[in-house]
Amino acid sequence: MIRTERLTKYFDQFLAVDQVSLDVPDGEILVLLGPNGAGKTTTVRMLTSILRPSSGHAFVAGYDVVKNAKKVREVVGVLTEHHGLYGRMNAEEYLQFFGALYGLSAKDSIRRFEPLLEQFGMISYRKQRLGEYSKGMRQKLALVRALINDPPVLLLDEPTSAMDPESARMVRNAIHGLRNNQRTIILCTHNLSEAEELADQVAIIRRGKIVLNESLAEVKRTLLGNPVYEAVFVNDLDSWKPELPAGIHALDYQANSIKFEIENPANANPEFLKYLATQKNLLTFHEIPRRLEDAYLEAVNLVENGGL
Repeated sequence: MIRTERLTKYFDQFLAVDQVSLDVPDGEILVLLGPNGAGKTTTVRMLTSILRPSSGHAFVAGYDVVKNAKKVREVVGVLTEHHGLYGRMNAEEYLQFFGALYGLSAKDSIRRFEPLLEQFGMISYRKQRLGEYSKGMRQKLALVRALINDPPVLLLDEPTSAMDPESARMVRNAIHGLRNNQRTIILCTHNLSEAEELADQVAIIRRGKIVLNESLAEVKRTLLGNPVYEAVFVNDLDSWKPELPAGIHALDYQANSIKFEIENPANANPEFLKYLATQKNLLTFHEIPRRLEDAYLEAVNLVENGGL
């Protein structure tokens, strides 16, 4: 669990984070979106007890980030933008070193990191010096380091940057698995397709302030309107038009298809789908995808023009 209450950070007179309130329960991923300099990294540093808040409160796995800073650092796994890898070490030495910092014996460290190296396709490089690693390999090793203490909370900054598509997919699958194991995760990324795949919640931060924090579906609904569905029929519709209940609006008629805006799909779709199937030979009924990228750009536009 991660919870912040009006979390604020000043650097002298500069307001970097402005009264940020977040609530991420166990087993959920919050994706924190915003441009460089928006306050994402400062927020993460406060959540890891590296930076002390100017005001407000934050709790990580039940621990206060100020009063229980040592406990917070014990229960958090962090992947930062700058990895801090030691080029003269090999992966085994490096991970045993960090395991020791967490109080793990050499045996326990190996027991923790070997399956992770195997999972990320790194086991055959365990004796290779880190200075010889590619950027993608360094990124995966830094993620293994973040997981070595088996943390209940993860703070991940651009976890798949510099990775080839296969490695990035491997990491996203691992993040899915961590969420399914009830880990609490905050993910900072500029990769909006990745954010869309992983997010339970989306928080958009601009100039240190959270301008929107909702579920992925609600973010799209708030910024792009109600979801749109398309019904495709086997035969041409000629002049036929369906009777529409409250909350369903026809947007576009084509020869053998109709697009509908539906205010409450969970309640309306089952009965409406039955109705369409009894009236005409229905081929498909599907939601038209709406991208998180479109919603994010709309949010930026609204903020710049005084909205949100």
